[in-house]
Amino acid sequence: MNHTTSPTLAQALAQAHTLGLARIDAQLLLLHAVGRPDASRAWLLAHDTDALDETTHTQFIALCQRRVAGEPVAYLTGRKEFYGLPLQVDARVLDPRPDTETLVDWALEVIAPLTSPRVVDLGTGSGAVALALQSQRADAQMLAVDASADALAVAQANAERLGLPVQFRQANWLVGVEGPFDAIVSNPPYIASADPHLAALTHEPLQALASGADGLEDIRAIVAQAPTHLRPGGWLLLEHGYDQADAVQALLAAQGFVQVQSRNDLADIARCTGGQWPTVK
Repeated sequence: MNHTTSPTLAQALAQAHTLGLARIDAQLLLLHAVGRPDASRAWLLAHDTDALDETTHTQFIALCQRRVAGEPVAYLTGRKEFYGLPLQVDARVLDPRPDTETLVDWALEVIAPLTSPRVVDLGTGSGAVALALQSQRADAQMLAVDASADALAVAQANAERLGLPVQFRQANWLVGVEGPFDAIVSNPPYIASADPHLAALTHEPLQALASGADGLEDIRAIVAQAPTHLRPGGWLLLEHGYDQADAVQALLAAQGFVQVQSRNDLADIARCTGGQWPTVK
């Protein structure tokens, strides 16, 4: 390609492919580079012969190279859609995963029969889970907790932008948080500190990923703290690693929870485990 011809959108996507990018990643980065983040992939097809100016092309290739080096697309574009909500995310918080929508679906089920349920989301990060729940249940009294002031700043900005009245609180899980709640939900860190997968996640905040030698340290803390913060009949719902359902079920049962069960994610892997605090002890 000589210097005088600007590449078309289709040619730029082909270049991204040669660099090793997944098609969806390349499309999202190109929409971001051309300033059309809200346009669909169909828009790209309709405009595939449009020329890219040199600056935009350079910016797009630079984004592609950062993606190939492991940076999440959400950090490169500053946005991620979760449960239909456009969230702003950056390196201060985890990139919200589609699998976490399983946790939101389950939480909506357990609070469905209640009026103005009180719900707390522990380790809220970008605010994804709390904001999704609030968007579906306007009457819920939603509290989002995180130990990181940086994460809370991201979550609060998302809540303000979306006009959702979630309350925020800096705390270490439930320490000092006033209950009782109808539901406690959490997507806590659950990767074992020696897990080789952590190497691939260098762009994300480590404290939001790793949790002790077996990856269950934070889940243990939450399970231990939850009973004194739940109404009788209230639920504790936890997201965890692909191979941790049995261990988390055992922790909940040992703590006295009933109706202990797990739910599968989009890949049919047991991704969330929960239990109900008994109404009569």
